[in-house]
Amino acid sequence: MADFSPPLAGKDQDEAQTLRPKFDSDGLIAAIAQDAETGEVLMLAWMNADALQQTIETGLATYWSRSRRKLWVKGETSASLQHIVEIRVDCDQDAVLLKVRKDGPACHTGRRSCFYRVVGEDGRTLSKSGGSA
Repeated sequence: MADFSPPLAGKDQDEAQTLRPKFDSDGLIAAIAQDAETGEVLMLAWMNADALQQTIETGLATYWSRSRRKLWVKGETSASLQHIVEIRVDCDQDAVLLKVRKDGPACHTGRRSCFYRVVGEDGRTLSKSGGSA
């Protein structure tokens, strides 16, 4: 089980040399997956302490499913695994960036990224790319 140091206050947290994730009141932290080669943002998911620890230990992106209330390894059923190249945290450690090498599409719709829609000035969304993996 994960045992991360508790977050610090203010600038001390911003300059901390140790991993001190700042989980929200539900025990979660936002995790952004980014293609390590292209820089494309692939998806946003959530991690609890166990998911973050498992990701660090296994080198495979592991998330917390809020709807199913359980850990899931991205691609465990679809074979679209996300292999960790680098893990970064933002300044106050309340968000995680996973630079990944992926085996297939990141989106459950089969698209390479979950961010495939563009919002127009009229508020409507248009599909920017329908491409697959």
